[in-house]
Amino acid sequence: MSVSLYYTARRTAPLTGPESAAIARVVTARRASFPYEDEEGLYVYDPRSAEPEVLLDGSTKLPTDPGRLLPVVAHVLDSVTELRRALPDARWHVHLDDLDIEWDEARGYELPGMRDADLAAEPVAAGDARDDTADGGAGLGP
Repeated sequence: MSVSLYYTARRTAPLTGPESAAIARVVTARRASFPYEDEEGLYVYDPRSAEPEVLLDGSTKLPTDPGRLLPVVAHVLDSVTELRRALPDARWHVHLDDLDIEWDEARGYELPGMRDADLAAEPVAAGDARDDTADGGAGLGP
Protein backbone atom coordinates (compact mmCIF):
# COMPACT_ATOMS: atom_id res chain seq x y z
CA MET A 1 0.00 0.00 0.00
CA SER A 2 1.44 3.36 -0.95
CA VAL A 3 1.15 6.72 0.75
CA SER A 4 1.38 9.99 -1.14
CA LEU A 5 1.74 13.70 -0.47
CA TYR A 6 -0.64 15.92 -2.44
CA TYR A 7 -0.37 19.67 -3.00
CA THR A 8 -2.73 22.09 -4.71
CA ALA A 9 -2.80 25.89 -5.10
CA ARG A 10 -6.01 27.64 -6.21
CA ARG A 11 -6.85 31.20 -7.13
CA THR A 12 -9.34 32.86 -9.46
CA ALA A 13 -6.65 34.95 -11.20
CA PRO A 14 -4.33 32.98 -13.51
CA LEU A 15 -0.58 32.81 -13.04
CA THR A 16 1.38 35.85 -14.14
CA GLY A 17 4.55 35.55 -16.19
CA PRO A 18 6.83 36.23 -13.21
CA GLU A 19 4.91 33.69 -11.08
CA SER A 20 5.23 31.03 -13.78
CA ALA A 21 8.96 31.72 -14.00
CA ALA A 22 9.32 31.52 -10.20
CA ILE A 23 7.51 28.18 -10.11
CA ALA A 24 9.70 26.82 -12.93
CA ARG A 25 12.85 27.91 -11.04
CA VAL A 26 11.70 26.25 -7.80
CA VAL A 27 10.68 23.02 -9.53
CA THR A 28 13.94 22.80 -11.48
CA ALA A 29 16.14 23.53 -8.45
CA ARG A 30 14.26 21.19 -6.11
CA ARG A 31 14.29 18.32 -8.61
CA ALA A 32 18.03 18.78 -9.11
CA SER A 33 18.66 18.63 -5.35
CA PHE A 34 16.46 15.59 -4.67
CA PRO A 35 18.55 13.02 -2.77
CA TYR A 36 17.42 9.78 -4.45
CA GLU A 37 17.46 9.01 -8.15
CA ASP A 38 15.24 5.97 -7.77
CA GLU A 39 12.47 7.59 -5.67
CA GLU A 40 9.69 9.96 -6.66
CA GLY A 41 10.30 13.59 -5.74
CA LEU A 42 8.37 16.77 -6.38
CA TYR A 43 5.93 16.02 -9.20
CA VAL A 44 3.83 18.86 -10.60
CA TYR A 45 0.99 17.88 -12.94
CA ASP A 46 0.57 19.38 -16.39
CA PRO A 47 -1.24 22.70 -15.83
CA ARG A 48 -3.21 22.30 -19.06
CA SER A 49 -5.18 19.42 -17.55
CA ALA A 50 -6.08 21.26 -14.34
CA GLU A 51 -9.41 22.75 -13.30
CA PRO A 52 -9.82 26.46 -14.15
CA GLU A 53 -8.86 27.85 -10.71
CA VAL A 54 -6.00 25.41 -10.08
CA LEU A 55 -2.67 27.21 -10.43
CA LEU A 56 -0.53 24.24 -9.48
CA ASP A 57 -1.10 20.72 -8.28
CA GLY A 58 0.92 17.60 -7.88
CA SER A 59 1.75 14.61 -5.77
CA THR A 60 4.63 12.51 -4.57
CA LYS A 61 4.45 8.80 -3.85
CA LEU A 62 6.45 8.25 -0.68
CA PRO A 63 9.10 5.53 -0.44
CA THR A 64 8.37 2.28 1.31
CA ASP A 65 11.96 2.14 2.60
CA PRO A 66 11.69 3.55 6.14
CA GLY A 67 15.26 4.88 5.97
CA ARG A 68 14.33 7.10 3.03
CA LEU A 69 10.89 8.21 4.16
CA LEU A 70 11.79 11.21 6.34
CA PRO A 71 14.41 12.66 3.95
CA VAL A 72 11.90 12.47 1.08
CA VAL A 73 9.08 13.98 3.16
CA ALA A 74 11.35 16.82 4.30
CA HIS A 75 12.60 17.54 0.78
CA VAL A 76 9.15 17.56 -0.79
CA LEU A 77 7.55 19.64 1.97
CA ASP A 78 10.44 22.12 1.73
CA SER A 79 9.81 22.25 -2.02
CA VAL A 80 6.09 22.91 -1.53
CA THR A 81 6.98 25.58 1.05
CA GLU A 82 9.07 27.36 -1.60
CA LEU A 83 6.24 27.06 -4.10
CA ARG A 84 3.75 28.51 -1.62
CA ARG A 85 6.05 31.44 -0.95
CA ALA A 86 6.15 32.04 -4.73
CA LEU A 87 2.31 32.09 -4.75
CA PRO A 88 1.43 33.56 -1.35
CA ASP A 89 -2.08 34.73 -2.27
CA ALA A 90 -3.24 31.30 -3.48
CA ARG A 91 -5.37 28.97 -1.35
CA TRP A 92 -3.20 25.95 -0.62
CA HIS A 93 -4.14 22.43 0.40
CA VAL A 94 -1.31 20.08 1.31
CA HIS A 95 -2.07 16.64 2.69
CA LEU A 96 -0.60 13.22 3.29
CA ASP A 97 -3.46 11.04 2.08
CA ASP A 98 -6.15 11.90 4.71
CA LEU A 99 -3.93 14.02 6.99
CA ASP A 100 -3.89 17.76 6.29
CA ILE A 101 -0.49 19.39 6.74
CA GLU A 102 -0.85 22.80 8.30
CA TRP A 103 1.02 25.91 7.16
CA ASP A 104 3.32 27.67 9.61
CA GLU A 105 4.37 31.13 8.45
CA ALA A 106 7.86 30.82 9.94
CA ARG A 107 8.63 27.16 9.20
CA GLY A 108 6.43 26.39 6.21
CA TYR A 109 5.06 22.89 5.79
CA GLU A 110 6.43 20.23 8.08
CA LEU A 111 5.50 17.15 10.02
CA PRO A 112 6.55 16.56 13.63
CA GLY A 113 9.95 14.88 13.77
CA MET A 114 10.72 15.08 10.06
CA ARG A 115 14.09 16.74 10.78
CA ASP A 116 14.94 14.61 13.83
CA ALA A 117 18.19 12.81 12.97
CA ASP A 118 17.66 10.25 15.74
CA LEU A 119 14.16 9.43 14.49
CA ALA A 120 15.40 9.13 10.91
CA ALA A 121 18.17 6.76 12.06
CA GLU A 122 15.79 4.43 13.94
CA PRO A 123 14.44 2.57 10.87
CA VAL A 124 17.97 2.12 9.54
CA ALA A 125 19.18 0.78 12.91
CA ALA A 126 16.15 -1.52 13.11
CA GLY A 127 16.99 -2.86 9.65
CA ASP A 128 20.60 -3.42 10.68
CA ALA A 129 19.46 -5.32 13.77
CA ARG A 130 17.24 -7.56 11.63
CA ASP A 131 20.18 -8.21 9.28
CA ASP A 132 22.36 -9.22 12.25
CA THR A 133 19.86 -11.82 13.36
CA ALA A 134 19.18 -13.26 9.90
CA ASP A 135 21.22 -16.34 10.82
CA GLY A 136 19.18 -16.90 13.97
CA GLY A 137 21.77 -15.21 16.15
CA ALA A 138 24.22 -18.07 15.67
CA GLY A 139 26.95 -15.77 14.39
CA LEU A 140 27.22 -17.71 11.13
CA GLY A 141 27.07 -14.66 8.89
CA PRO A 142 29.86 -13.70 6.48
